[in-house]
Amino acid sequence: MNAAKILIVDDDRDVLETARMFLKQEFSLVQIEEDPAKIPTLMKNQDFDVILLDMNFKKGVNDGEEGFHWLDQILKADPQAVVILITAYGEVDLAVKAMKNGAVDFVLKPWKNQKLLGTLLSALQLRQSRKEVEKLKMAQEKLSDDIDHAYSDFIGDSPAIGRVREMIDRVAGTDADVLILGENGTGKELVARAIHRRSARRDQVFISVDLGAITETLFESELFGYVKGAFTDAKQDKPGRFEIASGGTIFLDEIGNLSLPLQAKLLTVLQHRKVQRVGSGKETPVDFRLLCATNMPLHEMVYEKKFRQDLLYRINTVEVRVPPLRERAEDVPALLDHFLQRYGQKYKRPDIKVDKSVLAKLKKYHWPGNIRELQHAVERAVILSEEKVIHSAELLINNAGYSPKKDHLPLTLDEMEKQFIQQSLQDHDGHVSNTAKTLGMTRTALYRRMKKHGIQ
Repeated sequence: MNAAKILIVDDDRDVLETARMFLKQEFSLVQIEEDPAKIPTLMKNQDFDVILLDMNFKKGVNDGEEGFHWLDQILKADPQAVVILITAYGEVDLAVKAMKNGAVDFVLKPWKNQKLLGTLLSALQLRQSRKEVEKLKMAQEKLSDDIDHAYSDFIGDSPAIGRVREMIDRVAGTDADVLILGENGTGKELVARAIHRRSARRDQVFISVDLGAITETLFESELFGYVKGAFTDAKQDKPGRFEIASGGTIFLDEIGNLSLPLQAKLLTVLQHRKVQRVGSGKETPVDFRLLCATNMPLHEMVYEKKFRQDLLYRINTVEVRVPPLRERAEDVPALLDHFLQRYGQKYKRPDIKVDKSVLAKLKKYHWPGNIRELQHAVERAVILSEEKVIHSAELLINNAGYSPKKDHLPLTLDEMEKQFIQQSLQDHDGHVSNTAKTLGMTRTALYRRMKKHGIQ
């Protein structure tokens, strides 16, 4: 028994009863109806998987106009509806025309039962595929909304960030390639997503690729795709990022990290807008908006012959520079409030605030890690502080957790907490009471954390 719901609409009662007697052995629900005017009500009360619809309902009329009318009404009520037409031999041309209007197939009267069953089973597969596509589309929209929420609009009203907003507004509506420059942690991906959201491709995919995280051996298979059997683990065909991004936007982050050989391969794709999967001799056209970002000085790298000049010309039709946080210090309070709200909610401390004297120090701090450093600092402070008001700037500004070396691995929150407490104890010559007061916690709480981290 197939768990499917079938509706059959025909003015011939004998046809309806014959079909129902046969099909009820195969499907969980088979509903019959002589009057097509009842179709809208039936569809409101039941979600039918397949609708079998006669083309003519009045005696002596065989122009199919009624069938066209009710097919149109069904598809207006449910654009994903699967409709199979019931027609006589002399009406095949009309049935073909109706298929162009949205029907998926037709059956001829009188039909053979097995032929009818086969047609219905094929239609059910189509119905299931449409449902899965719709589900995937909704999931993609939800995921895109969630991501866009995480990368929401810029916070702050400084002239520096105002210039970035203005540049985004100017280039977003075009299809120009954009190069986004800025230090680590300044929000380059946020800029890329803002450009995509304001572009004509906003309803299509946004594919982000961290080129710094892709090894040379995986570069082609990841970006261009591969065919089954191209290498040992290629069990099936797989499209690359450029194919997936076709119709939408592709964001190549850390493009300055590419070696010269990989730069050449990338340039070929950008010039011809075609990709060739690994193991295939066939070229596939791709249509994408290109956005790139880097924290490296590409113009200097061109002079040093570490970056191809022709590739730089290709990717930087327009350049957008994202300012470091030290150049937009007036935005620190707004950013601070934003992250306090986020982490206050996350760690169930919604009332936590920062003292005004601390805020003044934060505005003067140079923030080498930019907004990302501020974000991590606020999260750490919300976790460590046991008071509703943060009175210590040291709780937010922690140079012990910062290293200018690019190969330095980020510290975990526990490691940062341990280093921070050690540094604070050292600053107070090991005096626990003074350290606890500075950190905004009780002596007991500080002793508990010292014991946790093995600090003597």
